[in-house]
Amino acid sequence: RHLWVLGLIAPASALLPSQLVLQTGSAVFWWVGPFIVLVAIPVLDWLVGEDGSNPRDEDYERLSADRYYRWCTYLFLPIQLVGLLIACWMWAGSELSVLDKFGLATTLGLVSGIGINAAHELGHRVERLERWLAKIALAQSGYGHFFVEHNRGHHVRVATPEDPASARLGESLYAFLPRSVWGGFRSAIRIERERLARRGVGWWSPENQVVQAWAMTVVLFGGLVVAFGLAVLPWLLLQAVIGAALLETVNYVEHYGLLRERRPDGRWARCSPRDSWNSDRLVTNIFLFHLQRHSDHHANPGRRYQTLRTSEVAPQLPAGYASMIVFAAVPPLWRRIMDRRVLAHYGGDVTKANL
Repeated sequence: RHLWVLGLIAPASALLPSQLVLQTGSAVFWWVGPFIVLVAIPVLDWLVGEDGSNPRDEDYERLSADRYYRWCTYLFLPIQLVGLLIACWMWAGSELSVLDKFGLATTLGLVSGIGINAAHELGHRVERLERWLAKIALAQSGYGHFFVEHNRGHHVRVATPEDPASARLGESLYAFLPRSVWGGFRSAIRIERERLARRGVGWWSPENQVVQAWAMTVVLFGGLVVAFGLAVLPWLLLQAVIGAALLETVNYVEHYGLLRERRPDGRWARCSPRDSWNSDRLVTNIFLFHLQRHSDHHANPGRRYQTLRTSEVAPQLPAGYASMIVFAAVPPLWRRIMDRRVLAHYGGDVTKANL
């Protein structure tokens, strides 16, 4: 139960660079974010191993109602915002070299990407407050349309050729990224336009959830530019791009090559635990609020993160998400690791994969 507080280390890593540099005098600590996400967490995943425990069915209602778990996600936002304010103050000054500012932007970008995951958890809830908090969490990455596309697009089309966020067998990360980014953007606009049309409301209505989320980014970035000067804008944009790229890389890992079955009437079968890659590495589970139990999340999207279960029928990744992101960045290594696992999942029948 109390390990979930450690998930707040992720946004707090944006607070570390200035303090570590101050205490040690070493500029390398501006790059502490990539070290934590791409080195420290994979090593800890390997050392600590898997969780292996599932919540009991009789505890589901109690766990779902326990507000302690909600506050672990709520507190992500103020810590994330404080880190962004400190970074803007550093970017606006002349003490840092361009390389140091780039390192700080990379650290903030990774925090921004993990913040999208916090928004992902909040955005699935029916409570009005949590859905608004999800949009606020997305403001730093400028990826507010994710709120619409993920819930009403990706979850409907996941593990089918129609879903831009489901990677195909043999598709490299670098081919997937532009397809997923552009496809998700177009899908969000189409979905929201159709929803507003059914309500008899125009695109520029205050009810437009895409415009609401984008407006939060404009207000946030505009306020920071007013407060710290135009010099911070390139770094704000850079960290947003890095955050969005991290999200889409995780999308690549989560559904690579997997395809849902078709029903006799030709429609896609309901999403099952077999249609998403699963990992139960304890350390990354804590940092990502059980996002790695992705198979149960897609089969039961209404479950809160603390109630998600690991499934024996789900295809299993050989490592945690943090490690898999590193592997995905090297396409030949990724295909060597993953293609045979996709084929094994379908009993060697490649026609059952998402091609």
